[in-house]
Amino acid sequence: MRRIWGIVLAALLLGGVGVALVQGRDDGGTATTTVRGVIGSEKAEFFADPEVIDVLAERGYEVETDSVGSWAMDDVDLEGYDFAFPSSQGPAQELAARAGSPGAPLRPFYSPLVVLARGAAAEVLAAEGLATLEDEHRGLLSMSGLLEAIGNGLAWGDLPGAEPAAGLAGALYVSSTDPLTSNSGALYLAAASYVANDGTVVADPEGVERVTPLLRALVQVQGTQQPSSDGPFRDFVSGIGNPLVLAYESQIASLLLADQDPGDVVVLYPDTTVSSDHTLVPVTDAGRELGRLLTEDPELRRLAVRHGFRPQGATAEFTEAAGAHAAHLNAGLAGVRQAPPPTSDVLRELAERATGRTEGS
Repeated sequence: MRRIWGIVLAALLLGGVGVALVQGRDDGGTATTTVRGVIGSEKAEFFADPEVIDVLAERGYEVETDSVGSWAMDDVDLEGYDFAFPSSQGPAQELAARAGSPGAPLRPFYSPLVVLARGAAAEVLAAEGLATLEDEHRGLLSMSGLLEAIGNGLAWGDLPGAEPAAGLAGALYVSSTDPLTSNSGALYLAAASYVANDGTVVADPEGVERVTPLLRALVQVQGTQQPSSDGPFRDFVSGIGNPLVLAYESQIASLLLADQDPGDVVVLYPDTTVSSDHTLVPVTDAGRELGRLLTEDPELRRLAVRHGFRPQGATAEFTEAAGAHAAHLNAGLAGVRQAPPPTSDVLRELAERATGRTEGS
C-alpha cells in the first residue's frame, strides 16, 4: 500500500505541485526568516494572497509552500521543511509523530464540509425529503436519506421532477475526491461511516465490514476521482460536472466574501458532518512560530476569514463577515451535527475498502 501512496505522490509532483512564494514587499516589512512548508491545496490561495504576504513579512517571515493532498503527505520527506499543514488531525498526528515536532500541532482554522447543488437538483432533493431548503441558496441535507438513496442505486430519473435537460440524469451521487490522497474525500467517508454505523464511530473490524458496502457505493459510482478538492469545485462553479459536489465551506465562502457571483448554487449543509481542522505540524521552531501567528494574530485571522475559513476559538470574525451572505451561509451551523472521525488507521482502511485498493476487496 505504501508503494501505491508513493506512486500517487510522484504523480502529483510530476503534474506540477503548486508553489506559493511569500515575499516581503517594498511598502511592507522585510522578511528575515524563510519558512518552508507542505500544505493542502485549499490553502494555497491564502498563502498567495498579497495581504497575507505583507502581514507575514511585517512579522518577519517569508513563507514558501508546496501543495500536496493531505493524506498523501505521509510519503513526503520532511527534510528541509519547517512545517506541514494538512487539512485534518488524522494525517497531522502521523506527521507529528514522524517529525519529532518541537511543539504540539496547532489548529488555526477549520471548515465544515458542504454539498454544493445546482438549484434544480436541490429542489428535487427537497421534494423527495432528502433536503430542507431554508433560504434561496441554502439548506440542510439529510445524510441518512441521501446515503440510503445512493446505497440503493437510485438514479435521478427515479426522482419526480428530475429533468435531463437540467443535467439531472444518470446515477445519483455526490462528486468527491480520492480519499486515499485528499482530505475532503476521506472526511466524506468518515461522516458516511458514522451515519451508517448507527451514529457510532467505526473503531473495529466488524464496523469496517458493516459500512464497507455503502462506502464502495459512494465512491465507485463516480469512476475516476480527482486528487484534491480544487478541481471539482472549479468545475462546479464553471457550470460543468456533476450537479452535486462535495466541497469545503471555505471554498464557496471565499467567493461570496470576495463579492463574486457563484451562480446557480445551493449550499447544502449535511445534518451530520465532519469538519476539516486545518492543523499545522511544526517541524522546526520557525514553523511553530508561524503556527502561533496564524492562530493568534488578529490580522491573519481576519485574512483567514476572507478566504472562507473559520478561526478556532471565538467565531465572531466569521459570523460578522458571513452576515451579508446569509442566503448561502449557515454561520451558526444550526441543525448541523459534528461527528467525530475514526482514527487515521481506520479511516485509511475505509478509504482502501471504498476504492477497492486493498487485498481481498
